[in-house]
Amino acid sequence: MDVMLTLILVVQMLSALTMIGLILIQHGKGADMGAAFGSGSGSSSLFGATGSANFMSRTTAVLATVFFVCTLSLAYFGNLTPASSGSVLDGAKVTAPVAAPIDTSPAAQIPGNSTTPQTDNSVPPAVPAK
Repeated sequence: MDVMLTLILVVQMLSALTMIGLILIQHGKGADMGAAFGSGSGSSSLFGATGSANFMSRTTAVLATVFFVCTLSLAYFGNLTPASSGSVLDGAKVTAPVAAPIDTSPAAQIPGNSTTPQTDNSVPPAVPAK
């Protein structure tokens, strides 16, 4: 899976860089770099006067399609759920003892009240004399 993601990412980067280069080379508004490489030279070029413009624009369109397909596939693979749905801590063994549950009855919440009933019938301690 990691190899596929790396391959898609490399194809996406190469298509983006090639697309930038083709856009800069094309002759038109704001892309005057094309005149330096002879794209505006006329019919003496390999593709003719309009052939190079069609070739470069179609190549740019194909590269844009490849770029968007790579972007969508990276988004798809990025949102896949992992193969194991459990946590690492789910497989760990519990070695610490479990504490006893806390008594939440109303009698246990009164301060000074014991939760165990008194069973001895002893006399309360005597109050010391003054």
